[in-house]
Amino acid sequence: MYLHRYLEPYIRRLTKSFPVVLLTGPRQVGKTTLLEYLGQKESPRRNYVSLDEFGPRTLANQDPELFLERYKPPLTIDEIQYAPELLGRLKTLVDRSNKNGQYWLTGSQHFQLMQGVSESLAGRVAIVKLLGLSYGEEYGVSDTGKAFRPDRIMSLPERRPIGIDPLFKRIVRGTFPKFIHKDAPPVQAFYRLQQF
Repeated sequence: MYLHRYLEPYIRRLTKSFPVVLLTGPRQVGKTTLLEYLGQKESPRRNYVSLDEFGPRTLANQDPELFLERYKPPLTIDEIQYAPELLGRLKTLVDRSNKNGQYWLTGSQHFQLMQGVSESLAGRVAIVKLLGLSYGEEYGVSDTGKAFRPDRIMSLPERRPIGIDPLFKRIVRGTFPKFIHKDAPPVQAFYRLQQF
């Protein structure tokens, strides 16, 4: 089940203004899910390639030009940190075409990735940071544009009462999308396996 994220309209707006949009954030916060959802709504439908897969990653590192000939825009490239060589080639392509919305990238927040993006795609990329689910996203509350405060919950049109115990449990549990499913992993096991 897809949960709408408050960043959806913002990413759509940035896509109209920049040739490249980079969505960063910790692992497992829903970067890929968010961009796949938005990409399916576009016309023409956005192509997708993951650099988690050995074949595309090898091609992207060994021959970035051939990689970008094979995977045409509009394109989502997932896990761009695995192929930093692509960034320079993307710069050339977006400068040549002068079109916005060509590439969506996802990546972790590693310093080297951010430095590479800033140097290679300066002025051509919008960088957006995605974090865990907000209370409103988790419970389907419309975006009010205001920061979350427990005392504001009761004033929302879709108000959902929240007490101290559920709020504390949510803070301890975390806001990763994986935890809202009925088959959520035990919190201790999930965090023991994650490398942030």
